[in-house]
Amino acid sequence: MNLKKTIVYGASTLGLVAVLAACGGSDAGEQTPSGLGLTKLGAFTHQGGEGSAEITAYDAASKKLFVVNGAVASLDVLNLSNPAKPELLKSITMASLWADAGAANSVAVHQGMVALAVQAIDKTKPGRLIVLRASDYAILGTAVVGALPDMVTFTPDGKTLLLANEGEPNSYGASDSVDPEGSISVVDVSALTLSSANVTLAAKTADFKSFNTQKDALIASGVRIYGPGASVAQDLEPEYITVSADGKTAYVTLQENNALAIVDVATAKVTSIKPLGYKDHSLAGNGLDASDKDNAVNIKTWPVLGMYLPDAIASYSVAGQTYLITANEGDARADWPGYNEEERVKDLTLSPALEAFKSDAQLGRLNVTTSLGAVNGVYEKLYAYGTRSFSIWNAQGQQVFDSGDQLEQLTKDLPQAKFNASHSDNKQDDRSDNKGPEPEGVIVAQFGQKHYAFIGLERIGGVMVYDVSQPSRPVYETYINTRSGATGDLGPEGMHFVAADKSPNGKPLLVVGNEVSGTTVIYQINLKY
Repeated sequence: MNLKKTIVYGASTLGLVAVLAACGGSDAGEQTPSGLGLTKLGAFTHQGGEGSAEITAYDAASKKLFVVNGAVASLDVLNLSNPAKPELLKSITMASLWADAGAANSVAVHQGMVALAVQAIDKTKPGRLIVLRASDYAILGTAVVGALPDMVTFTPDGKTLLLANEGEPNSYGASDSVDPEGSISVVDVSALTLSSANVTLAAKTADFKSFNTQKDALIASGVRIYGPGASVAQDLEPEYITVSADGKTAYVTLQENNALAIVDVATAKVTSIKPLGYKDHSLAGNGLDASDKDNAVNIKTWPVLGMYLPDAIASYSVAGQTYLITANEGDARADWPGYNEEERVKDLTLSPALEAFKSDAQLGRLNVTTSLGAVNGVYEKLYAYGTRSFSIWNAQGQQVFDSGDQLEQLTKDLPQAKFNASHSDNKQDDRSDNKGPEPEGVIVAQFGQKHYAFIGLERIGGVMVYDVSQPSRPVYETYINTRSGATGDLGPEGMHFVAADKSPNGKPLLVVGNEVSGTTVIYQINLKY
């Protein structure tokens, strides 16, 4: 891959992670840029501290920005008429919309309609889709959806809403344990208008019940189904959704399961489950820094397999073909009451070949899963969480590109943050033993004939920008980061793209919710010709 172009730092640039995977940008007929840069325009600090700025969405007609505030279970509404000076207009509590509401987890906007994915106070109970009018926040419609709706998105035509219902358990093996089934809710909102009044909407459910009899075959194919006593439908946990440009097909990450579900939108049916496989970190270009105790930047190959375990997913089209981009964050079922799959390598019984790498300065501190790799209690293979990369896949779930070790290579010499620092401190190597820079989000924007992917890094912060116009040969464009040690914009969690023709200042924008610092930041995309 081409590693040309720039790395930019400082208060006038960008730190972000995408949780809203989307396609966006200008019409393919406009002038095609040669590159782009980003400039920080303004920011808003929310009330509530950590968790107060998460997912964002913008309504062009009202020039309002909607921000999920998880710290106080509200939806904060900002005036974005002047993107350099966003101002709070209103904070809407979820309890005022639904008596049994917990937090909102996601927000999406289409032509004056604001869709919220809201979990119940008891996350194992059904959640709600709540659709508001952007102008006055009146409820236009609601629908009962699956347990723990974690993400909501419109189809491109705005006629359908899809929600990823994660269905996390509250525990395993206890008398009061509840493990809801994961699912995707498909809600027809074509009859909903801005004059509707609290319409009860019907949600179709794309579930995984039909796969319950295929458990052994799915596991053999590489799908991780491992919750104690869980059926396939209970174990699969939808995380994030992207929809094809024609609105017919949805692609859903099953993060903990290291798999992708493909959904037919019209019939609300899961048509297939695709295992994503494993990344071989022993191959040149696939290295990683595996230790937080080696006192050095030490990106090298190791006898480790990486589980992609993607969070966000985005889709885009090239020459009539759909491609998918995943941010391979990694996620463990750790510290669940009754189950914990995460362990450090040095605490396992290892084969002789792996025993040689057991010291803390090598693989000893690396977090791996206990659910894979053991034969008669002896670990012959090691499977780590996430792959510290982004990947591009075709519409059948076959990988056409992976960024290898580039995200760590490109963040090893930052002036404002130490290598593999966490989002809450500035300690070198703090995350080397656990997912490194932790790519969590991705968004794709099109300008003319070019497609750019923005890859957000949850821990070290900032965003990598790649030209992905040739899916098998992405070109690195730039990296931008605005943290300053343990201060600044920390823990970016959600991003929304605003195209130039919808933007309040006529320029394309990126809006970022930073979870740890509680700041929503507005950045301008500056196209180069």
